[in-house]
Order: sequence, then structure tokens, then C-alpha cells
Amino acid sequence: MTSFPEPTIPTGSRTEVFLRYLDYFRESMVAKVSALDESELRRSRLPSGWTPLELLTHLRHVELRWIEWGFEGRTVAEPWGDRRDDRWYVAPDETRDDLVAALRAQGAHTSAVVSAHDLAEIGAPGPRWNGADPASLERVLFHLVQEYARHLGHLDVVTELAGDPTGE
Repeated sequence: MTSFPEPTIPTGSRTEVFLRYLDYFRESMVAKVSALDESELRRSRLPSGWTPLELLTHLRHVELRWIEWGFEGRTVAEPWGDRRDDRWYVAPDETRDDLVAALRAQGAHTSAVVSAHDLAEIGAPGPRWNGADPASLERVLFHLVQEYARHLGHLDVVTELAGDPTGE
């Protein structure tokens, strides 16, 4: 697993800081979901009803929406492909391995895009911004970091309720 990017560890740039945190949170999600029994992957332990697999696909789509559809301004066939009937969704034939591979592939794309651009660069205009001016790459990355951190905390609760490892 990727080690926590302690603030005292030197980095070459702010870009590297963002990428280290995203990698850490992404791999922590994978580790927690990988530790769960198969029976827990599609089970919700919370009133909101989401499952660990749904959380994985949600985070993959969050990166897709903010980096590809948003910052890059690319056409994305299903930017909200993680949702059905106004809730997160995973098809019955999608496996943990499929979703982990998709999340990691999305993460590799994010890293490539971030490494190729300056943090101050403004995203391409497009439907992601809902008519607002596009955000800078730095603001997009800050949003992604908080999204991952928040959802990793949610997954901590779920894994604790399932009797599996919690915390760092």
C-alpha cells in the first residue's frame, strides 16, 4: 500500500503533493475494499444504502467528471455512469477486480493529465461547469482530495461495522 504522504516528507512541487495524496487515498480505498469479504461488497450497512463497490465506482466517476469531462473538456459518454435512479449503482456482473482496475486506470489518467499541466491552468469550457467559468487544475485537485478523504472516512465506518480493519 502507498504510505501516507506525511507533511514532513520533502516534495518537488505542489503538483507532487496533490498526486501523492490522491494515490494514497485511492490505494487506501482499494485496500479497504479488498479486505472485505465478498458478501460485504454489495451489502449496505448504512441508512443511505450505498455499498463498498458502489463507492469505488463513484470515485472513479468523480475523477472522470472532474479531470476528463471538466478540466480537459473531453466528451464523455456517461459522466454520471455511476448513478441509476438517483443513487450509486454497480451492475451485477461487475466485480471487485473490474472496479479496482477501472479506478486505478482512471487514477493513472489523472496523474498523466496533472503531470502535463500547470496547477494554475484553467480547465476547458464545457458542460461540467454548468455555465460557470472553468476552475483551475489546483482547485479541481483540491476538490478531488477532499472527496477521497471524506469517502475514505465513510468506508472506515463501513469496514468497522463489517468487523474489518479501520483507520490508518
